[in-house]
Amino acid sequence: MSPAKSRTSRITVTVMLGLTALGVGAVWVAGQDSRPTTPDPARFADEIGRLVEWDRKNSFPKDAILFVGSSSIRAWSTHESFPQWPVINRGFGGSHIRDVNHYFKQVVEPYRAKVIVFYAGDNDIAAGVTPEQVRDDFAAFVRLVRAAQPETPIVFLSIKPSQSRWEYWARTQEANALIRALAEKDGTLTYVDAGTPLLGAGGEPRAELYKDDRLHLNDAGYAVWTRALTSVLEKLISR
Repeated sequence: MSPAKSRTSRITVTVMLGLTALGVGAVWVAGQDSRPTTPDPARFADEIGRLVEWDRKNSFPKDAILFVGSSSIRAWSTHESFPQWPVINRGFGGSHIRDVNHYFKQVVEPYRAKVIVFYAGDNDIAAGVTPEQVRDDFAAFVRLVRAAQPETPIVFLSIKPSQSRWEYWARTQEANALIRALAEKDGTLTYVDAGTPLLGAGGEPRAELYKDDRLHLNDAGYAVWTRALTSVLEKLISR
C-alpha cells in the first residue's frame, strides 16, 4: 500500500471511531436523560418541621392507626371516617415512597402505631419510576417499620386509578401486583384493593368519585375507601 493510501486509511478509521464514540455517547446520554430524577426530599422540610413542632406541643393518642403517605392520605378526613378508633394522619402531598422513607423518624416512628395504613406510589409512577422500584421502595419502608416495631401490621392501599393519569394505569397495575405478591409472603402485610371499587362498568374511573382535577378523590370516593378499609382494620385491631 502506498504511503498516501495508508494515510487515507488511518484518517478514515479515525473518523469512523470518532463517530462511533459520539454515537455511543449520544445513546448513553439519552439513556441517562430517560431515567427519572429522584426529587429532593428537602422540598418537604418546612412541612415536616411543622408536624414535628405540632407533636412537640401536643399529645398524640397511643395505639393509634397511623395513616401515612401522599396527598390521598393528607386530604382524607380520617378522624371523621374512622371515629371508632384513635387516628393519626401524617400524609404530605406530592410525596413519593422514598420521601416517606426519608422522613420515617419524623412521621412514623414516634407514634408506635397499632396499625399503619400506607398510600403512596401514585406520584412515583407518574414521574417514571418503574413498578419494580416502587415495590422495592415500599419494601424498604417495611424494613424501617420492622426495625422499630417487628409485629406491627402494615396495610398497603393499592395505587388508585385516575382519569388524569390513565396513561400510567398499566404500569400502576404492575406495581400493585408486585406489592400484592410481597404481602402474600408476609403475614404482617395486608394488601387492600382500593382501585377496583373506583372503576365503572366500562373499566374506567368513575367520575363521580373524583374532584374536578380528575386525580384526587372527593368525599364520595373516600367513602368507598372507608368501606373497603373498615372491615380490614376491625380484624387487625382485634388481634
